[in-house]
Amino acid sequence: MSNNKDDNKKDEDGSVGGMLIKDLPISKEFKDLLNGLGYFTLYPPQQEAIEAGLLDGKSMLIATPTASGKTLIAMIASVRALENGSKVVYTTPLRALANEKYDEFRLLENLTFRRGKVRVMISTGDYDSSGEELSDADIIITTNEKMDSLFRHRASWISDVGLFVFDEVHMLADRERGATLEMMLARASMSNAQVLALSATVSNAEEIASWLNCTLIDTAWRPTRLVEGVYSHGLIYYSNGTTAKVATSVYGASIDLAMDTLKDDGQALVFVESRKKAVSLALKAAEAMSSMIGESDKARVKPYIDELMGKDGSDLAERLAEVMGKCVAFHHAGLSPVARKIVEDAFRSRALKVLTATPTLAAGVNLPARRVIISSISRYDMEYGVNTSITVNEYKQMCGRAGRPKYDAYGEAIIVAGSHDVDELIEHYINGRLEPLRSTLVDERMLRMHVLASIAMSDRVSIKDLSDLFAHTLLAKQYSARYITPKFESALEYLIVEGLVEEEDEEEEEEKEESSIDGDEYKNVYSKDKDKEDGYGCRVLRATRFGRRVAMLYIDPETSVLMRDALSRIRRIKDKDLTLALLHIITECPDFYPKLQLRSSDVDEVRMLIDEHGDEFIYDVDEHSISRSLLALYAWVEEYSDKHLLNLGVEPGDMYRMVDSADWLLYSMRELALLLGKRNLLSTIDRLRARVEHGIKEELLELVKLEGIGRVRARALYNAGFHDLKSIADASESRLASVKGIGYTLASRIKEEASRLLDK
Repeated sequence: MSNNKDDNKKDEDGSVGGMLIKDLPISKEFKDLLNGLGYFTLYPPQQEAIEAGLLDGKSMLIATPTASGKTLIAMIASVRALENGSKVVYTTPLRALANEKYDEFRLLENLTFRRGKVRVMISTGDYDSSGEELSDADIIITTNEKMDSLFRHRASWISDVGLFVFDEVHMLADRERGATLEMMLARASMSNAQVLALSATVSNAEEIASWLNCTLIDTAWRPTRLVEGVYSHGLIYYSNGTTAKVATSVYGASIDLAMDTLKDDGQALVFVESRKKAVSLALKAAEAMSSMIGESDKARVKPYIDELMGKDGSDLAERLAEVMGKCVAFHHAGLSPVARKIVEDAFRSRALKVLTATPTLAAGVNLPARRVIISSISRYDMEYGVNTSITVNEYKQMCGRAGRPKYDAYGEAIIVAGSHDVDELIEHYINGRLEPLRSTLVDERMLRMHVLASIAMSDRVSIKDLSDLFAHTLLAKQYSARYITPKFESALEYLIVEGLVEEEDEEEEEEKEESSIDGDEYKNVYSKDKDKEDGYGCRVLRATRFGRRVAMLYIDPETSVLMRDALSRIRRIKDKDLTLALLHIITECPDFYPKLQLRSSDVDEVRMLIDEHGDEFIYDVDEHSISRSLLALYAWVEEYSDKHLLNLGVEPGDMYRMVDSADWLLYSMRELALLLGKRNLLSTIDRLRARVEHGIKEELLELVKLEGIGRVRARALYNAGFHDLKSIADASESRLASVKGIGYTLASRIKEEASRLLDK
C-alpha cells in the first residue's frame, strides 16, 4: 500500500495537501484504521479515482506509476463492496505478488461488516479444486490462472462478487499469461460487478478502457520524482540536458554507478541480462564494497544470512550468502523461492545496499531502490534461445522501481550505454512511446484452450453464445472478424476432431431441458440474454466427458491429446520401468515449464541414456527427441547430486518449477488414465508423482511419509539400515539419533510417528 503519511504526501508542485481520508464517505472504522497507521491524505491519482466515481461503483482502469497508491484505491473500493455485502476478488499474475497483496489486505481483517469480521483468504494452487472452500471469505486474493480455474468450476460464490481487481494489467501482452487475463477481464466486464484494472504502463490506455467500458484514470504522477539518464565513459547524461560525473574503477560501469549511489545512504538495483551476469556483478560489487562495510552493517544482514543457510543448503545459496556478507545480493529465477524471498526482505529492510537482478524482478514484487541501473538493453529470451533488446514497456517497468517513497525525494533510472549511442538510447527508451498492449488470444493454442474452457463451463452452449462472449475480448476489438473467424473455426475443428467437443443438432436441443447455464447463476456472472432466435444460434456445442475433464484440469487440449495417445500405447509395454516413459511424455507437453533445450555438451549423456534405457520409452527416441528438462527430472528422481544438476545448467529455482509443473501434469495424467479406464496405471503414476515431489528413488517412498524427512535424511536413514517405518519404530532413539542429520529430538519424533502410522 502506498505511503500516504502527511510528511511524505506531496502534490506535483511539491506542496502538501489533497483530499483527507477522514472526509471519505466510507466506514468510520476503516478511516480510523488508516489514520491510526499514519495515513491522512490521498495521493492525486487516489483523489481522482474518488472524484470519478470509485465509491459509486464505477469500473476503472487505473494506469499510474508504481507506488502511486493503486493498492489503496483497491482497498477503498473493497471496503465499499464489503459494506454492500459483496465479496471481493483480487487477482495478480504471480504467486509472489499474491502473497504480498494477501499480507497487505489482511489489514482489513480488523474491520467488521454485515457478515461479521472481515475474512481474507488466499488461493494460488490446485487448479482442480471447486473453490467452495473460499465461500466463507470476504476478500479472495489469487493468481489469474487460479481465478480462471474457479470460473471454469463455476464456484457457487462467484455471483456474490461485487468487485474484481486485476493487478498488473499490462500482462495482457504476455505470451503465456495474457490470454487468461484477457478472458477473465472479458467475463468480469460482462458481469454486474465493479472492475478495477491496475497497471503502471499502458500506452493504449484509452483503447483498453473502452474495451472494458470503464473510466480511465491515467496520470504520470508518482510520489518520488523520476530522473532518467544514460551513462557513458564516466558521465551520466540526463534526459533534461544536465550531466553528472561518476568516479570510475576497474569494476566496470554498473558497479561504479552502484557505488556512487551509496554516498547518501541510497540503494542500487542493477538489472542485468542473464543469471550468470547477475552473479558475476554481485561478486564484483561485494569486492568493491568490502572496505565500506562496518560491523553494524554485518550485524544487520546476519539474520538474513542465517535464515538462508538454515533453509537452503544449495551451492548457489552458499554463493549468495557469501556476497550477502558484504551487503550485496543477486536475484534470479535460478534461486529457490525461499532464497528469493529472503533477498527481497533483506533489500526492503535496507540490510542490503546493492542488488543485481534479471528483468523478471521488474514485473514481480515491489522492491524500490534509489537508483535503478540497466546494465544492458539486451536480455536472454528462453523461448527463442537468443538475446533480444528489451522493449520500452520493459524499460519503464524497471524504471518503476526507482525511488523509495519513505526515504527518497527522487529516484534515478540509468541505462549503461556500452557501445550504443547515448542520444539514440534517450530518444528510444526515455522519450519513446510504450508499445501498445495487444491481444495474445490471437495465438491459436491460446484460443483453443479458452474456447474449450468456455464450452466446458456450461452444459451446452450455442455458437451465438460463444460468439457473444468472445465479442467482449480484446481480440475482437483489435482484429477484424475476417481475421478472427478462420482461427476460431480452426480451434473449434481441432477440439471436435480430437473428441473434446461435440455438436448437438437442433432437434436434440429442443428435446432437452434448459441447461443450468441459462439460469440465474449464469446470468449473474455474464449478464447476457441467452436467446436462440436466429439459425446461427441453433448450432449447439457441448464438451465431451474427456473435454470437460481437460478444461477442469486446466491443461492445454494439445497436452491432453498427447497424454491420451501415449496412455493408449502403454498396454503394449509389460514388466518395464515406466519412469522414463512417463517423464518423457510430460516434458514433451506444451504445458511443461521450463523447457530446456539440449546443448551440445549434453548429447553424450543422452546417447548413454538411450543405450541403457531406450526400450523403456513408449516412442522411438533419439538425441533430437529428448530435452534437457527430461535429463534433469530423471536425475532428480534418481537422486543424482546437486553438482550433476548444476552441470546440466539446472539451478534450484529451475528444479522447483520443474517439480511443480511435473507434479500437476502427472496428476492430470492420472485423472485422464482414470477417465480412460487405465486403472492399472494409477499406482505407477502415483508413485512417480511422489518421487518427483521429493526427488527420490522408489525405495525411499515409505520413509518420506515421516514429517521432516526429505530426500537427504531419507537416504541417510536407508543407508544406515532403516528401510521402512517398522525398522524405525522398532529402533532405539540413540541408534536413530546417530544417523547423520537426525539427532535425538527428531529421532524421538519420527519413532513415535512411525509407530502411529503403522497402527493405522
